[in-house]
Order: sequence, then structure tokens, then C-alpha cells
Amino acid sequence: MYRTHTCGELRKEHNGLEIVLAGWVQTVRKFGSISFIDLRDRYGVTQLLFGEELNKELTESPLGREYVLQVRGTVSERSSKNANLATGDIEINVRSFSILNKSVTPPFTIQDDTDGGDDLRMKYRYLDLRRQAVKKNLELRYAVGRAARNYLHEHQFMDLETPFLIKSTPEGARDFVVPSRMNPGQFYALPQSPQTFKQLLMVSGYDRYYQIVKCFRDEDLRADRQPEFTQIDCEMSFVEQEDILSMFEGMIRHIFREVKGIDYSEKVVRMTWEEAMWQYGNDKPDIRFGMKILNLKSAFVADGGQVARGELIAGAGFGVFDQAETVLAIAVPGCSEYTRKQTDELTEWVKRPQIGMQGLVTIRYNQDGSLKSSVDKFFGQDKLKAIAEAAGAEPGDLLLILAGREERTRKATSELRLEMGKRLGLRRENEFKLLWVLDFPLFEYAEEDNRWVARHHPFTSPKPSDIPVMIGNDPRIADADKYLEHPYARIKANAYDMVLNGNEIGGGSIRIYQRELQERMFAALGMSKEEALHKFGFLLGAFEYGAPPHGGIAFGFDRLCAILGGSESIRDFIAFPKNNSGRDVMLDAPATIDKKQLIELGIISIRPEGEQS
Repeated sequence: MYRTHTCGELRKEHNGLEIVLAGWVQTVRKFGSISFIDLRDRYGVTQLLFGEELNKELTESPLGREYVLQVRGTVSERSSKNANLATGDIEINVRSFSILNKSVTPPFTIQDDTDGGDDLRMKYRYLDLRRQAVKKNLELRYAVGRAARNYLHEHQFMDLETPFLIKSTPEGARDFVVPSRMNPGQFYALPQSPQTFKQLLMVSGYDRYYQIVKCFRDEDLRADRQPEFTQIDCEMSFVEQEDILSMFEGMIRHIFREVKGIDYSEKVVRMTWEEAMWQYGNDKPDIRFGMKILNLKSAFVADGGQVARGELIAGAGFGVFDQAETVLAIAVPGCSEYTRKQTDELTEWVKRPQIGMQGLVTIRYNQDGSLKSSVDKFFGQDKLKAIAEAAGAEPGDLLLILAGREERTRKATSELRLEMGKRLGLRRENEFKLLWVLDFPLFEYAEEDNRWVARHHPFTSPKPSDIPVMIGNDPRIADADKYLEHPYARIKANAYDMVLNGNEIGGGSIRIYQRELQERMFAALGMSKEEALHKFGFLLGAFEYGAPPHGGIAFGFDRLCAILGGSESIRDFIAFPKNNSGRDVMLDAPATIDKKQLIELGIISIRPEGEQS
């Protein structure tokens, strides 16, 4: 028997118990004729006491860090307890020990405060996984998966596997492709999601499906992206949008309760895509704090009313505002006392290439009601006060204003809002706010191709009221400059995203399930009938055999775990992640393969005279 207990299990009620432990040597501390060793395994750390006799053996054959050790001994209450350890009330009086395996000196210290950088720890990921901080992340990941499975099982969902070797149907991110040796010159693709398979399962009558499944997308990486990632993928038949929202609000509440001990009892906020874009500048707003965006130039307000915003800045002769497509403002609470140095630093922040603005206008709304701005020569006190109040500012607030091209300025204002929320401590890790974003546009306009593309994917249904608009209008765009006037620009998708703390954690839609409407969607995206049949003939054919109304959602499992764990990077919650270049530096992959394999796969050929081609 290698062990009777784990290194995180023993407590002072086990005092006097004879035990056997096994694990890795974390630290060795010598004190004269005795030594203390911290022994670590997956479950925790236990202190070992080597008395005078055994200490002589340690002197003759020293134990190094990460040696694999087995000890036999007796549990004893410690005289000097360690409140930071779950086992800190006890130690093991070691009677005998055995070195099960030796270790060379590890390239970094295997502790929470390690001295190893990211690249080094990624190269030796099998050692990095021994650290308690990493272990806690993977334990949280396991807990989230277990809670999701339990909830879905209790609600009659069936876990059904779908294939990884499928047909390439490029529509969105790039596919990873796999050559077929048995079918020379042909390729499989790895699935970007099981989308069409889960729809086919609905056609097959499996009305509640789920999978915690790997997906693959060949796209540029960042902190919240990996080339292979995991989804909680779900689909239901005979449902409308409200059924989906209710079911999966319930799942997230269940995960919060089981994993974090949080009873998220408040109503989940709902907002349309237009409201999100106009009030927060993006379609996944962080609603843990306010600072809504005001458009000083547009007549649009999200509640559907009209107000002449343009008159607030008109007639001042300030070219930056007059010549801009849009002028956007946020009111930052309690920051009217910002110094010139601080506002200059914010100006430099918005000029960074990642933000891309030319400058920043500031208005201080002082506690005494007076206003001081960086454009005082153009705007008097009355106009400044009108602007500040229109933006929801109160005495003591700082108004920040950006102007320029619509898309860039809206994105920059959104980033500035998030940055100020971070600086003011309003984006707290231990606070969670859920949000549904609804009523997305069904289509986006691809200017370079002068055609429509699907905002979600080509299987998303329009809102029922917009189906006649889609069927009754030609999708072709006669004048590219007037694409917003085309009826298709106003069609809303029967789609929904769940947002948590400014991160999209799930997205889905009610699906198209009639062949005629699906063919119309493919035509709207510029596919010929032949192309649609070649790529999706299996799905169109299935829709002729009694396809039920259905819809679903997929949650970014890695991202959900990262948010619950208080991390900005999903890599911290994946056992063996890739780096920012998509490489596995531990395996040194991707890598070249030998010529024989390339020939077998039909990727290269050999000419009769033996020359490679």
C-alpha cells in the first residue's frame, strides 16, 4: 500500500493514528538534529517531522525538491500550528521513509509565488500543474462541468457525442483541415461547433441534447481565445425563445450556487442589441456600473423617444465636433477633481494605437455647480451645463468626450468606459451581473463583397414578424452606399447572447427548420443552389422529413470558468493550453512531418524519375 491517506486529509482528531503518506517533496527545512519536510499531493500539504535518527539518513542521502517520497509514521498535534494550511494543526512523526523516485532540480519553484515566467511554465506544463494555484483552477473547471451536467441531466437532456472529422463548410472562422489518406486529395475539417449535428439530432427526435465538447477555430489568438476550446453545447425541440432563456438562466444560477455558493436570485437584465450599442458602445456591456454613453450629435435615444442632441454642440464653431460623424460622452462619477496631469494621461491613453483616437475633451462639473472644460473658448457655462446634464452628470463628475468616425469612436468610448470602471474599482471580481442581449440584426453587410453575411450563423431564424420581409424581398444590393435602406438591414434575428461582467459567455438562437426558408437564407448570403446543396444538402434534405421547431445555445466553458475564477485568461483554466501563437511549446507542436507521411497523405507526390513535386 502506497498510502492510507492523502496529504490534505489528516486533522488533529487523527492524533496518534498510524498512517502511510506518499507525495512530492515541496520544501526541506533543517533545524539541528531534526528536519521538517512539506509533502505535497493533489489534495494538499502535510508537514513531516524527521527525528534525530532519520535525520542522519537525510544528511547522508539528502532529499531534493520534487522527489517522490513515501513515509510511515504517526499523526501528532503540532506545537506551532499553521493557520494557512488545512492540515496545519498536525504533523507526521516519521518512522520510516522510502524514495520512490528522484527528481532533477526543477526549472522553477513549484509554489504559488513561483519564479517561473509564462514561457518556461508552458514548456514544463506538467510541473506547473503541480502548483496549488493551477490545481485550484482545474478543480473549479471540474466543478463547473459537474454542476452543468447535473442540471442538464435533471432536466432530461441527453449527452450525445458528435464527430470530429467532418466536412469543411467555411462560414465564419477558418477551419482546421485534416488530409484523408484513404481518400487522396480530400480533407476532413475539425468542427467549429456541432451546429448542424445538433440540429439533425432534433430532426431525429432527441429533443434535449447537450455536450461538453471540443471545438476548433483557426483564428488569431488573444487572452480569451484558443485554437481548441470547449463549449457547453445544448439544443431543444418544440421551444420558443423564452423557453431557452428560462432554461439556461436556471443552469447558470445552478452553477453559481454549486460552484461559488452564490444565490443569484435577482432578475436577469434584458436589453436589445440597439440599446447595448447605443448605451454602452458594444454588444456585451458590463452592467456592474453605470456611465452610459450619450450621443451628443444624434437624435437617437434607446427608449424610442426623440431628442435634439445636436443642438447641444451646434453653432460653437468647434471643428472637432462639427466635422465628426459622431460625438460621444460618458460621465465619470466623483472625478471632477482630476488634475491636468491626470486628464492629460487619459488623453494619451485614448491616443494609443489600440484605441486610435486623436484626442479627448474633458468637462469638470465642480461641486459648486461651476464647469471647467478643455474647450471653454467655444462653449459657455450654460452650454457646458446642458451637455453635462444631458449626459447624466452630477456635481463632482468628470465628463469625457470623444469625436470622430462612428464605428471607431463608439468602440473607443466603450473601451474608455471600461478603463474608467477598472480605475475606479467598479469592476469587482467578486460581483457578478448577468445580462441577456436580444434582437440582433440577422445580417451584416460585407462591404468588400457587396453582400450580406450572417451575424450569428446561417441557421439562425429571423424573428417571426420578419420572415415575410426576408421571403418577400430580393437580397441583392443595388447601391452599396445605401445598404442601410435595404429591407434586409432591418431584419432582426431570433437570437440571444448571455453576458456576464462584460463577457459573452453564451450565444444561441431559434433555428430555421423549414427547407424553403433555409434556402432563402443561403441565397441571401450569396450561395447558389448548387453551392448550398454541395455544402448543406444533408441538412436541407433532413428538413423535408418532419423537422420540429428547435433552438439552442452554446456556452464558452473555458471563459465561464475564467470569470468565476477571477482570471482574464482562459489559459489558466485549461490543462494543456497553447500559447499566443497557437503553439504547444511543451510538445513543440505544430511540427513538420516526414516526407513518407506527406506522400501517403497525397500532399506531395513523387514523379516517375524520383523528383518531388
